[in-house]
Amino acid sequence: MKRLTLALFAAASLATVSVTTAAAPAKAAKPLAQPPSGTTITIYSSADPAAFNPQQWVFNQQVGYNNMNPSQIPGFGVVKEVREMNLKAGLNHLDFTNVAALIDPTSVSFQDLSIPKTSVWDQRFKFDLVNSQKILSKYLGHSITLYSPVGLRGVKQITGKLLHAGNSLVVQTRHGLRILHAANLQQIHLGKLPRGLMTKPTLEWLVDAPVGGKQKILTSYQTKGLTWIADYNLVLNSANTAASLSAWVTILNLSGKTYRHAHLKLIAGNVNRVQQPQPFGMMALRRAAQMENAAPAFREKAFFEYHMYTLPRRTTIHQNSTQQIALFPTKPHIAVQKEFIYSGQSTGWWGYYGGPNLMRNNGIQSTGEIGVYVRFNNNKRNSLGIPFPKGKMRVYQADPADGTLEFLGEDLIHNTPVDEPVMVKVGKAFDIIGKRVQTNFDLNNAGKTLQETFQITLDNHGKTAAHILVQQYLWRWSNWKIVKNSDKFKKINAREIEFPVNVPADNGKKIITYTVRYSWR
Repeated sequence: MKRLTLALFAAASLATVSVTTAAAPAKAAKPLAQPPSGTTITIYSSADPAAFNPQQWVFNQQVGYNNMNPSQIPGFGVVKEVREMNLKAGLNHLDFTNVAALIDPTSVSFQDLSIPKTSVWDQRFKFDLVNSQKILSKYLGHSITLYSPVGLRGVKQITGKLLHAGNSLVVQTRHGLRILHAANLQQIHLGKLPRGLMTKPTLEWLVDAPVGGKQKILTSYQTKGLTWIADYNLVLNSANTAASLSAWVTILNLSGKTYRHAHLKLIAGNVNRVQQPQPFGMMALRRAAQMENAAPAFREKAFFEYHMYTLPRRTTIHQNSTQQIALFPTKPHIAVQKEFIYSGQSTGWWGYYGGPNLMRNNGIQSTGEIGVYVRFNNNKRNSLGIPFPKGKMRVYQADPADGTLEFLGEDLIHNTPVDEPVMVKVGKAFDIIGKRVQTNFDLNNAGKTLQETFQITLDNHGKTAAHILVQQYLWRWSNWKIVKNSDKFKKINAREIEFPVNVPADNGKKIITYTVRYSWR
């Protein structure tokens, strides 16, 4: 028989990049540590924190709705298991039971840690699990007993040989053939459970072992139906100058298996995978999440071009459930800054196509809303320095009247490396209003120039002074110059400038003016 060697399909298809570097002395590779006993599971996520709600999927499974396919969950897991198995020298038929129902059989890897020369010749994935129809089909030609309701409280017993099993059952009794609708039966009494029925998904292997005995087998495979998302809670002090930050990960398991006493790892980053067509139509439902003890939290380390978070204890990840685990210990004292940002521009005109936009009334529509943001630095000086996986950050503040936390707003953060700032939009200012007016527009077609002037008015009706960043997008053409300005500005990029200004409290006012000249050839 020709041998079939099974190899682990990579958890992601990674692009090959050609890089030329100076030659360096080769370092001897460190020997790999032996895999831990039991189960280790690494979960990868491609979930969008804005749209994905794990509790919807769990509730859907609990109530029996079938319109949400667990295999379409945005993420996957790589499961590694070490089991002891008794092998005889030569060929063995092994059943590796209780694997994930959504396993990818092509990703299976088999490794004998005790006798490395042990190899797999053949593999089958048996997923045709037991159900009522399969059980009944095993009793064709055998005697069964049926109980059918009669009247309000009566029950009629029918015993005979089962000839057909489907939506209706055909039974040969002493009094002739009986056809009964399965939905109308109260109970069916069968004999001993026949052999050959599977209660759990199973991998069946034909294994060639050079020697016999008890051996440690490492198996790994990919499975769908697993994902995770991160959630952050930021609690501001009364002065909006400091905050405490906590983080949780929510793990969703609909893979068809409970992972008991498992080592858990999470991968943060954009792992490339070959995508399959996605079905349309997903119903949204809700379920409460299970909570898990917050300590100890995950340990983070860089891994390839991603970040890996390893839980330093074992945990059980139950099937058809969500659970929350602290991502890192609460950081009680981080410096934050409340900022206001105003643009006043409609986003509909941010662009030009092949030439400058010369229409006077384009882009002059004004909005008065001023965004409220909280900014902090993700570095060690600020008691952080932790790579943040993408997720939803909720902002709270204690009510001084009773000390209870009140919700201020929430925003999404992207994967944020160490030493990068974090900017969270909390909401819109109530007591501060902006107004942006075009006060001059001068188009010189012959000279191929356009000059326009804007006046921006900021009114602060609040009780505290406000530091506001006024952002302006110079969208009419790529070649521009600020020829006159009332306040200092900062060039952010090729199309954006920013005026940092302070507005006094108690009906304070600040007026900014600037003139921009566009030119083209």
